[in-house]
Amino acid sequence: MKILVTGASGQVGTELVTALSRKYGNTSIVACDIKSQKKSSVNFREADVRDIGKIKSIIEEEGISRIFHLAALLSASGEKNPEAAFGVNMIGTWNILIAARDLKIERVIIPSTIGVFGPDTPKINVPPTTIVRPRTMYGITKYASELLGEYFFQKFGLDCRGLRYPGLLSYLSPPGGGTTDYAIEMMAAAARGEPYECFLKENTRLPMMYMPDAISALIQLSEADSGKLKRRTDYHVSSFSFTPGELKNEISKLIPDFQVTYRPDFRQQIADQWPESLDSEEASVDWGFHSEYGFSATVGDMLSHLKSPIPS
Repeated sequence: MKILVTGASGQVGTELVTALSRKYGNTSIVACDIKSQKKSSVNFREADVRDIGKIKSIIEEEGISRIFHLAALLSASGEKNPEAAFGVNMIGTWNILIAARDLKIERVIIPSTIGVFGPDTPKINVPPTTIVRPRTMYGITKYASELLGEYFFQKFGLDCRGLRYPGLLSYLSPPGGGTTDYAIEMMAAAARGEPYECFLKENTRLPMMYMPDAISALIQLSEADSGKLKRRTDYHVSSFSFTPGELKNEISKLIPDFQVTYRPDFRQQIADQWPESLDSEEASVDWGFHSEYGFSATVGDMLSHLKSPIPS
């Protein structure tokens, strides 16, 4: 098996490439991103997912049989540049699906997001089948990508799979322009001994997940028996929910002098459209999803790593 990871230089892509390399070996992974990588433990190919000719060339030249398609502009970045978000998120996904169909790729995995939800979506313990009316370009394009994945499965038999991520927490790579980035920024500031000004209100509750659990879930879904999957592209995964105020209090247990102020910006309007918690039961039943890290364990582990220099 030869695996292509698009968006490999992003927050999720960086850690997914590492995990896949450990599992399958460096020679089985091809990392792809519009940003060049001078240092890479795997074969790296520079490409723009909006260029279908380049994508097809890489698939053919590398003998790719499975694709993790992660290339995307996130919620906050997408609102700053909706045209670019549409191009990368929508045209890029269409190109990946067309290339996978034409070149007989055996499986495509495309993670989605709570960004697909809008103000009409229920707030508590939201199941995958619910009201979905996104109001951001990120959410619109990711929901359309879910539907395209379903379409290519039904129409062409392409084994397309996906899950909806909550906010993701990682100490290895910087935030990628999402609305939940405040949590990483807050912990990083605390680890540096600095105060933090939060761009969301103190009581804004959102679902979250630690990156090791997020990566494990994506790989687990990619390996699941297709016959046991009752859904294709919209499984929910989540570990816990918290507010900026609760995160500040948890950090203060370890760093008592840490100070936070709150100055909501345009990202508050995005966060207000999203649910407070997700129902992950179907992912648990169909392919065994579970989380290893709870809220306190995640904060403690994040802070311990952020205080220590990360090896280059």
